[in-house]
Amino acid sequence: MVGWIYWDPHAIANYTALGVPEGRGYYIASRCAPLGPAGNDVVAAACYSIHPLFVAFSLDQARQHTPFEDVYEARNESVVRGLREYAPDICDALASLATRLWSAADSLPLSARPLYAAHLHWSRHEDDPLLSAWLAVNCIREWRGDTHWAVLAAEGIGGVEAGLLHDAYLGYPGDWIPRSRGADDTALVAAWSNLTSRGLADNQRVNDAGIAFREHLEQRTNELASHAWRHLGEDDTLRFVSLIEPIGERFIERINATAGPEWMPAARERRPRN
Repeated sequence: MVGWIYWDPHAIANYTALGVPEGRGYYIASRCAPLGPAGNDVVAAACYSIHPLFVAFSLDQARQHTPFEDVYEARNESVVRGLREYAPDICDALASLATRLWSAADSLPLSARPLYAAHLHWSRHEDDPLLSAWLAVNCIREWRGDTHWAVLAAEGIGGVEAGLLHDAYLGYPGDWIPRSRGADDTALVAAWSNLTSRGLADNQRVNDAGIAFREHLEQRTNELASHAWRHLGEDDTLRFVSLIEPIGERFIERINATAGPEWMPAARERRPRN
């Protein structure tokens, strides 16, 4: 329900209209707008697996042409438009959950969650319950992302190694994920060496121990990320899930159409390994 907006043509057109040539760097600038004023290195630290030079390029493109607040609102306008176009059947029910979803988002601890913390106190658009509900879900999602990176850091897994493990876990081809995030040959050689030294890969291929380790990382993230849903409660969580699950494939298809079938790997089903 969130990831489709990063490749939405209307959102990129809105961003381009702010003066950014060809909407360059929209993904980082829109997703990280609330954290952008803290500086490129801070955002790169929060993004973890995305190359710092790409982060810096994206944020600098925005700074040259528009305030980050305007980037945020350009994205938000497209969120509402997209929800009403692609999933009109859930909009009213989703909007009705806005206050409860924000209660769940507010219940989460700030510690070591920089992207979540940056989003928490930007405009919640209470005047538009549909947008407000989406923003709350986005906040909860960013908390999960921050938590996942914290788990990886605690396990000594860097951004490139994380991409290689995720490629194998999903059944993606080769080193697609780290390459898509800016990793070069030198970084990949070092990452494979690190994984091999820990018994998680052999001959530049993640082995069964590596897959099991990646499953452990996922389960640990899920356990920690259950906090928001426990706060929301069983009834409202089931209401939310019953809304989102039936329309999830529509948004995956939006990503497929606007970016390609590999993008937004966190939203993908696992595939059989070759």
